[in-house]
This record gives sequence, structure tokens and C-alpha cells, in this order.
Amino acid sequence: MGGVEASGKTVEEAIENALAELGAERDEVTVEVLSEGKGGLLGLGGGQARVRVRLAGEEDEDEEAEAPPAEGEEGELIEDEAEFAAQMLDHMLELMAVRADVSIRDAETPGDGLGMVKAVLDVEGDDLGLLIGRRGETLASLQYILNLMVSRQLGERMSFTVDVEGYRRRRERQLHSLARRLADQVKRTHRPVTMEPMPPNERRIVHIALAEDSYVTTSSIGEGESRKVSITPRR
Repeated sequence: MGGVEASGKTVEEAIENALAELGAERDEVTVEVLSEGKGGLLGLGGGQARVRVRLAGEEDEDEEAEAPPAEGEEGELIEDEAEFAAQMLDHMLELMAVRADVSIRDAETPGDGLGMVKAVLDVEGDDLGLLIGRRGETLASLQYILNLMVSRQLGERMSFTVDVEGYRRRRERQLHSLARRLADQVKRTHRPVTMEPMPPNERRIVHIALAEDSYVTTSSIGEGESRKVSITPRR
């Protein structure tokens, strides 16, 4: 009888599963631990332990060539990062007693975080205004916490945009339209205009919206939460 591979939440559980499949006792086999597994955060994303068990004395000349790479080795991903982030966000919403669906899409516009994030996580449901908050402040906090948790769990910095009921897309269109109107005002009056304080992602939308305008230039001024965009005539 050839050896078998089995998995479990722990190495011992994986060994027991393999012994049951072989119909053997512990002292009748040799065990090779392929992966010790990794615990997941909030019950998500954990990699299972995996072992190869053979009856003592059996030879397996192809063992080394056929053995799959251990978790974490090059060429194997424990789990797709965007899927992991979506699962974590879904679990966070469940803990908040919020009924909603989470979907994944590519970033397409500056408001999505194009060129800066791995993916956009869209949240759709009924009466989700509570997740957005005043001027998107609650949404920004939710996104920050999610990215922090995902980054710490996966061991590297990860950035995802969280959007709720298309709020960020609507806000991007509003900012783009406002930036153009204010730019036209600056051209007419030859006087600079300062916009209201905005978070970094919204200031970036304004900067990009007017980047190709040959008559005005933009800059961020102020400190902390009072930082805002100034639109001035180009010299």
C-alpha cells in the first residue's frame, strides 16, 4: 500500500486522518510534515496542516519530485488576497449586524484608487448610510481598519478601496465637476480659490482632474484634517 497525504487543523489531526485512511497505527508509519498550517484571523484565511504518511519500510523513489511545495514557498499562494480581504470585510459586517453583499472589482478611476490599491470591494445592501457617515468619515475608518487587519494577517502592506452603494463614484463625479467650475472661476477672475478641507484621496481626485489644465495649477495647503486644495492661475 502506498503512502497518503492528509490535512487537518493541526499536524496531529492531519496524522490521525492519514492513519484512518491507511488503517494503520502510529508506530507502524513514518510521517513527513509538509506544512504546519497557519492560524487565521477571526476564523478566516488559516492554512491547514498537511502531512505525508507511509507504512514503515516502504520506499517511495518519487517522493521528493512529487511532493507539493509547503505553504509560503514560491509558486504557491495561501489564498487570493482580494478574496481574503472580501471575506474579512464580510465577517466585519456580520459582527456589526449589517446585512450586505461584498463583491470584488478592479480599480478603474482615481476615486477607486487606480494605481494604488489591489482591488475595490463594493458593498451593496439596503439602508447602508450608517457605513458611510458624514462626508464619508465612517467609510474611511472602515477601510482603514480592514486594510490594517489584512496587512497584518498577510504579513505585508495591502491596500483595498471599500465603497458602499457607489458613494465613492458619486463623490468623485461631484469633485470632478466642482474642480472644473472652480478652475473656470479662477480663469475668469485671475484670483486663486481654496476648496474646503478634504481627505488625501479626495484631494488627489482634484489634482488629477486639473493636472492637464494649462491655465491653472493645484497644490495642497494646511495641516492634518484641515489640509485643502488651492487652485491658482498658472504663471
